[in-house]
Amino acid sequence: MKIKLLSALTIGLLSYASTVPADKTVLAGGCFWCMESDFEKLEGVTDVISGFTGGTLVNPTYNGNHEGHYEAVEITYDPNKVSYKELLDYYWVNIDPFDSEGQFCDKGHSYLSAIFVANDTERGIAEASRKKVVKQFPNMKVVTPILPASTFYPIKGKESYHQDYYKNYPVRYKFYRWNCGRDQRLAEIWGDKSVH
Repeated sequence: MKIKLLSALTIGLLSYASTVPADKTVLAGGCFWCMESDFEKLEGVTDVISGFTGGTLVNPTYNGNHEGHYEAVEITYDPNKVSYKELLDYYWVNIDPFDSEGQFCDKGHSYLSAIFVANDTERGIAEASRKKVVKQFPNMKVVTPILPASTFYPIKGKESYHQDYYKNYPVRYKFYRWNCGRDQRLAEIWGDKSVH
């Protein structure tokens, strides 16, 4: 009887878990340590994974070849708690949308900002959010593109230390972030809308 009850309970929990809504999106905003740290603070976000996307190279690595890829984060979120539009509103105030060379102290293609969209609905929302930023800064050129989603390659193996870097190496992370001038530049662009 106990075994049957336990099995029924397990099946019930598994079916509940499979009905809990979860959507994913991929965003690039320079250093993935910082993007992971910023997005894990947002209510409704359940997981943030650092990795690479946007290039054609298969299995890019941090210390090896990641040419053509963007440093990015894959964000898993509960759409009942935070909408895709709200995610993008939060994204904009955590990047420099005017930097065509990278983000903050990090320069080069892999540090460029970009929104990766999976379908036409996301594209429409992303384009509307971008237009809002363009309108807000009429004298500046917003360079952050909206790109079609492609394979996301999580950082793994020997390079797994990049996941949750801000939690596992808080002193090094804070030193890097401060020296990179990320928060100072965000405050300069967005004022008190930026979240650190």
